[in-house]
Amino acid sequence: MEQSPRVNALDHLVLTVANISDTCRFYQDVLGMQATGFTVADGTKRWALKFGNQKINLHEVGSEFDPKSAKPTAGSADLCFLTTTPLSDWIAHLLIHDIAVEEGPVVRTGATGPIQSIYIRDHDQNLIEISVLKT
Repeated sequence: MEQSPRVNALDHLVLTVANISDTCRFYQDVLGMQATGFTVADGTKRWALKFGNQKINLHEVGSEFDPKSAKPTAGSADLCFLTTTPLSDWIAHLLIHDIAVEEGPVVRTGATGPIQSIYIRDHDQNLIEISVLKT
C-alpha cells in the first residue's frame, strides 16, 4: 500500500504586523531573534525574524505580499517559542523591558510533552508563549 504524502517540518510562517521596524525591534531586543532583510526573485526586499533553523516572514498591514492569508490581521497570532533559559531569567529580562507577564509560569502540553510557560504580548497584541521543556 502506498503511503500518503505528509509534511515533516515547519520552515517559516508569516506574521502580519502594524509596523515592521517596531516588530523587528521587539523580537530582537526582547526575544533575541535576528531581523534579516532578504531579496526575493522579483527584486522586492522583505524582512524576516530568524531563530534556530526557523524564520518568521513579516508582512506589514496594507502591504502584504501575494499570495497571502485570506484575512491578514495584525494581532491575530498565538505563538509558542521553546527556550533553554530558565523562566525566572526570562521574567527578570522582561521586567527590564517593561513587559508584563500576562500569565504563568504554568504547565502546558507542547508538541513533544509537558512544558512550563509564561505568556506575554508583543506591541500588536499577539500572544507570545515562552516555554521550557518540563522534565
